[in-house]
Amino acid sequence: MQRQDPRRASTRGRCDARFAAVREAFIENFRDLEELGAAVHIRVDGRPVVDLWGGHRDAARSMPWEEDTLVNVYSVGKGVLATLTLTLVERGLLDLDLPVAHLWPEFAAAEKGGVTLRTLLAHRAGLPAARRRLPEGAMFDWSLMCGELAAQRPFWEPGTAHGYHVNTLGYLVGELIRRATGRDVGAALAQWITGPLEADFFCGLPRSHLGRVAELVAPSPVPTGPEQWAVAFPPTGDAEHDLLVWHTYFNPSGLSGHGVVNTEAWRLAQIPSTNSHGTARAVAAIYDALLRGGPDGETWVGKDLLSEALRIHSDGDDIVLGRPSRFGLGFQLAQPSRPLGPNPEAFGHFGYGGSLGFADPVAGVAFAYLTNRPWGVRWQAPRTQRLIDALYACLGGA
Repeated sequence: MQRQDPRRASTRGRCDARFAAVREAFIENFRDLEELGAAVHIRVDGRPVVDLWGGHRDAARSMPWEEDTLVNVYSVGKGVLATLTLTLVERGLLDLDLPVAHLWPEFAAAEKGGVTLRTLLAHRAGLPAARRRLPEGAMFDWSLMCGELAAQRPFWEPGTAHGYHVNTLGYLVGELIRRATGRDVGAALAQWITGPLEADFFCGLPRSHLGRVAELVAPSPVPTGPEQWAVAFPPTGDAEHDLLVWHTYFNPSGLSGHGVVNTEAWRLAQIPSTNSHGTARAVAAIYDALLRGGPDGETWVGKDLLSEALRIHSDGDDIVLGRPSRFGLGFQLAQPSRPLGPNPEAFGHFGYGGSLGFADPVAGVAFAYLTNRPWGVRWQAPRTQRLIDALYACLGGA
């Protein structure tokens, strides 16, 4: 009898016969692209066609990845945050073009009175980092982080350029959500998005769910000062730019999850740009509902508003990333250097190391892939691309 590949045996779930190539691609990621634990979920025209999970949720490979395993999704959460924000705009609770200071008066300091929610969602506010060196653990203090960003001067004149607000976007938009609704991001998300969908996705994980979270396995030194920061991002000779980039990722230390991503404090906190936890099934369900409406048929985001959100608001050289990026309102948009399948209308958000949630309105696709071992060189994610290529091959290149 032929011996079964143990990595093949570690993958479970359901996959329509038409999409068998996606299952094979998922298995191949374990075999030759160093996958540890992962899940992929795909819906086409609202119907689940792929729902797979496999591998292990710990580095020791002692705990299998289960159907309900949760994992830190990193920046995949920004797409979910954008969905929540647009839902609140559709309901009239937020306004894209009202100055942020209308709800958050302190934000008008340092000539930021003209910054709007639109400016924030397009990564054009000039606030990707806190200028002042913050104490360790400051990312867990919502009031401190929001107060710091509200008081400081921007790194560039708002609206004149764009730069990826890697970790601060969640505080900036989240504080507007809190002031508009009286609820923090986690509670607002549960009320308007994940609750109605019964989706396993959380910003601020309930303590009762800690036991099913996958361990993130990635190099995690804690860069605590300029010498360590310079290893990750070599100095350019422009002190202001170097401070901008270093503080975007490392101020305070642990802001991007380095050294703390597997701690209880991180999992329980609300850092909407970076630390939401969920399943691939939940992320795909959220994108599907954004395209098709909520479970009760209610329109979350109307066609006109969604069209505006998917219009290019920022494109080209990114001050923070040092390479081209393209954003609508809160969503990453497909671009030649980082496509989301063959259709330029696709939109969503990548997370560190290849995790991804996106929707393709042309093909009727809602896609999510989550992993606990980030892998790839910066934004290049071979595992993710393999899954996307297999999906569209099954769809006939649609």
